[in-house]
Amino acid sequence: MTAISRRAFLAGASALAAMPLAASASASASASPLRIAAVDWAMLETALALGIVPVAATELVHYRRWVVTPEMPDGVADLGLRGAPNLEVLVRSAPGLILSSHFYAGIRHRLARIAPVVDSTINMPGGNPYRRALEETAELGERLGTPDTARELIGRTEDAMDALAGRFGPRSVLLVSLGDARHVRTFGGDSLFGSVLERLGLVNAWRTATRFRATATVGLERLAEMPDATLVVLDPVPPGVWPALADSAIWQALPSVRDGRVVRLDAVNPFGGLPAARRFAELLARA
Repeated sequence: MTAISRRAFLAGASALAAMPLAASASASASASPLRIAAVDWAMLETALALGIVPVAATELVHYRRWVVTPEMPDGVADLGLRGAPNLEVLVRSAPGLILSSHFYAGIRHRLARIAPVVDSTINMPGGNPYRRALEETAELGERLGTPDTARELIGRTEDAMDALAGRFGPRSVLLVSLGDARHVRTFGGDSLFGSVLERLGLVNAWRTATRFRATATVGLERLAEMPDATLVVLDPVPPGVWPALADSAIWQALPSVRDGRVVRLDAVNPFGGLPAARRFAELLARA
């Protein structure tokens, strides 16, 4: 899919912003809740980038360690695990709006009893998550009463992508997350990272179908099928895995490892929005 230009996107941003989110709550789109809660990290980082600090959000310790930016301010109530947010704490936080996503479809009816819910579709299967993130940033900015800030965020992100795209050339990249010393998770073209690689003019070496959350878990030996790709390993890496790989005959025999084409990136949210997309692109450029 051809990436849209910044000029073309901004020209339609106002129209996009006027459209409702894919599964927006029934409250008026012109409402600007003073208190929001976020159970989904893509929505959380987008709200923070728009200057909106939530009253409550999930897994704050892990957010600060793995998402990193935008910075999480002090004073936000921790709702616990993303997969099982503490609804009692959520009720006590008295949000006027809850930012969620399709990942939480199973508990949406419970969330909706507390406050209106807005669902992100950025990381739904299929499509182009980066393009969706551009659109949903405009929509969320309108919903939260920060449309100008949203347009500025979109413009800065697209400018950064344009600047970074010229630094790479059409090289092949194989992006993985290490599960253990024998298995990796690869990211397909329908992942946020895969769509960013496309936006930067890079070739995603993983062309096989993905399964859960736009990724595929495969044996280490499968990486040998893409001998020309630069191997990009995302943090965090489980304890003990790197030392084990040093003694792994399969790992040492991989062409990318043998030829020194292995890059390790700091942690970045693989299921994020525009802030995660830009952080990933910048980390990749520096590496």
